[in-house]
Amino acid sequence: MDRSIVMSVSPRVLLSIDYEPVFALFRHYDDLVDSDRRRDLDGGFTRRALEPLLGQLGDSKASIYLVGEIVEWYPEVPQQIVSAGHELGLHCHIHRPLGNVDELAEDLRASASWCKQYGVRGYRAPMIGIDEAAYRLLGEAGFLYSSSIYAPAGIILQKGEVWEIPVSTLRLHEKNGIYTAPRDFSLKLLLDGEIPYGSSFSIGLMGTRILKIIEQELKRGLSPAIVLHPYELVRPAASSRLTRDLALNPLFLPFLRDKSLFLSELLRSFPVSPLGTYLDENLKLTES
Repeated sequence: MDRSIVMSVSPRVLLSIDYEPVFALFRHYDDLVDSDRRRDLDGGFTRRALEPLLGQLGDSKASIYLVGEIVEWYPEVPQQIVSAGHELGLHCHIHRPLGNVDELAEDLRASASWCKQYGVRGYRAPMIGIDEAAYRLLGEAGFLYSSSIYAPAGIILQKGEVWEIPVSTLRLHEKNGIYTAPRDFSLKLLLDGEIPYGSSFSIGLMGTRILKIIEQELKRGLSPAIVLHPYELVRPAASSRLTRDLALNPLFLPFLRDKSLFLSELLRSFPVSPLGTYLDENLKLTES
């Protein structure tokens, strides 16, 4: 059975950025495996966006989960993140659903070298979708924690050798507190009475109302975990391809809503922290 601990150190927002190219939003690119072609689709965006994104964060520190193929395209990116004082994590090597353990194992191996070089400890599954069997692979690969399910703020789950820090939901009624993966953004999650306010999709829909939820959670002594993306903070160049992709997938529009003002207000109003830092503080308390 999974063990959980209640987050007990000073409450703050657990701020994370899933650093991925904008085309990764759209599932019809999932089967494109040619790295050069994928880099052409990125068009340099993930390199150009980093400096202004780091500028928006200012002195605040976040967990930045990096898609591994970006390291192949632009080797300077991970060092820029680390040099700015942020936690560097792995999002995946190629952004797509990783539905079985064989695919996940191959994906982890593809980024193993740079993860070891930079001492990466945290993992965020693509689309925040993970299976229970994945935690064993993450432990074997040396990860300390994952943040790859949705669940109410205020808990940390132990999944074998790996801790799970969920992206936050607002629970509308009490449940039994069993949080078995997968717990992704789905109709089932909503029907079960959980609002995934930590998702950037929800932030795109609800805007500053999410800040009100965060404020209430912090007053309750909880630490909400939220997710943003680079293309929500730094506008990608307009293109006919992006226009076409959005026309074919209009439900993705909230992901591309500009959230730079949301981030600015969040940083002005609340303390923030990387997820790894917060986990370290909690584990230190439990050991004392």
